[in-house]
Amino acid sequence: MEVVFKGIFKRYGQVTAVHNLNLTIEKGALHFLLGPSGCGKTTTLRMLAGLEPVSEGQLFFNGKDVTKQPAVERGIGMVFQNYALWPHMTVYKNIEYGLKLRKLSKVEIKRRIDDVMDITRLTQYADRLPGQLSGGQQQRVALARALAIRPNVLLLDEPLSNLDAKLRMEMRDNILRIHKETGITTLYVTHDQREALSMGTSVSVMHAGHLIQTDTPRTLYTTPKTAFIAGFIGETNAVDAVVEAVNGPEVTVKTTFGLLRSTHQSETFKVGDKVSLSLRPEAIHIDWNHKGIGENYFKTNVEYLTYLGESEQFLLRTNGGHCLKVNFYHAPEHDFGMGSDVGCTIDPSDVLVLPPLETGLGT
Repeated sequence: MEVVFKGIFKRYGQVTAVHNLNLTIEKGALHFLLGPSGCGKTTTLRMLAGLEPVSEGQLFFNGKDVTKQPAVERGIGMVFQNYALWPHMTVYKNIEYGLKLRKLSKVEIKRRIDDVMDITRLTQYADRLPGQLSGGQQQRVALARALAIRPNVLLLDEPLSNLDAKLRMEMRDNILRIHKETGITTLYVTHDQREALSMGTSVSVMHAGHLIQTDTPRTLYTTPKTAFIAGFIGETNAVDAVVEAVNGPEVTVKTTFGLLRSTHQSETFKVGDKVSLSLRPEAIHIDWNHKGIGENYFKTNVEYLTYLGESEQFLLRTNGGHCLKVNFYHAPEHDFGMGSDVGCTIDPSDVLVLPPLETGLGT
């Protein structure tokens, strides 16, 4: 099922919660709607489900306008953040409930329940009550219940937020496996960047009610369009700068700790423009051998370093007073400690030049 949002607005009195949303979710996609709390992502999900009326714009399922269609007629399966299971019903009865409301035959009901319990690996828990299940098992019951009705679209609203870290990892794998087996078009709402990057076939980032960028997880991380997205997707060092020179596809920018050359810009800039740089912690290289030279070389001092077994994290203070995080996996033996002078380099392709944060909503 292809899902299209066309010019969608959601207003509550004078407050606009969602601004002119245009988005196409391809058939069979596992699409993530990502953003901080209050950005409008859950409101968008609820409009798609028919639980919130659309103030302006249109919703299409496979080209059919469903904007005014009641929720019960949209064929939506939904998993809520708190799972919303009936506490007095067994796993089997919880899954059965929605099928009975649809007046399916007993044979069809049993067949569907057996199918989804097999997919979600719940067969052995059929006679248990929700209170007798772990958080991960309850989440699977909610997912099985949503799948049993054979929805056109599956909606997941922060489904893993109540689970501990280990269970979240386990359930990510389960959801990916189930999506692969069913092929249902799925919209997954979360504020967790790791979930979106590791699971999504495509990701849309929202901020303050606006859809800022839709791309593959890799493109969002490597080529964010705004400073907000660069800081929200993964970890980065945000550095204010001014464009010093432009030479075709190359830009030289002036920072408090020196000049940096960039071959990676989100848009066209001119000399004198204020910009924001995104320098990923893993992209900054330390001059381990004290050579004192290299592309985009600058000097720093170690504020602190943290040994994490498989990696080390440095906090470096530049000559201009700016603090930079630098991450290394399998760092070589070194004699650097707190207070050590350290030279750094960064490849021009890793110096991402973006509009400054204050230039507009969503940046």
